[in-house]
Amino acid sequence: MHTEQQQHTEHPAPQTAASPRFPVPVDAALRAAGWTPGRWDIKQAEIWADVLRRHTSPAGHRHAVFPAAVEAWAEFGGLHITPQGPGRHIAPATVHLDPLYGLHLARTLGDLGRALDTEVCPIGEETETQALLAIDAEGRVYSLDHSGDWYLGSHIDEALATLASGTQPERLKAG
Repeated sequence: MHTEQQQHTEHPAPQTAASPRFPVPVDAALRAAGWTPGRWDIKQAEIWADVLRRHTSPAGHRHAVFPAAVEAWAEFGGLHITPQGPGRHIAPATVHLDPLYGLHLARTLGDLGRALDTEVCPIGEETETQALLAIDAEGRVYSLDHSGDWYLGSHIDEALATLASGTQPERLKAG
């Protein structure tokens, strides 16, 4: 269970004054959600990892848990991100970064992982569309919804920028 007392330790984030980590509107949405550079709640990330590892679907499917997912949860887990303003191509996504949205989707994530030749783990949900957000073992991020599977970025920062800025993601193609 999530408690009010969380262990937040500093985790260095590479950035310079010349090259900010996130575009200004994305940074503003993240900060409004409670993110700050160096945010690192490894205790909560480990709780989520344990819950996912212990879960087995009725058909025997299990979640893959790996460092890229745990690191994304530690820095961004628990945030409710609500971008303001219009998007670049589509409406910006309201996001809740909680991997337990994908708890009962181990088979779906396993199937996507096999198609991509990697492991895939849940990281959260686009709350308005209920699209599942997932990360692979290399840190690439995807969105899975009723209309298909989407590539959001090569790492969590790029994916959050795509979602919060309303940039049109790339549809994954079969084959």
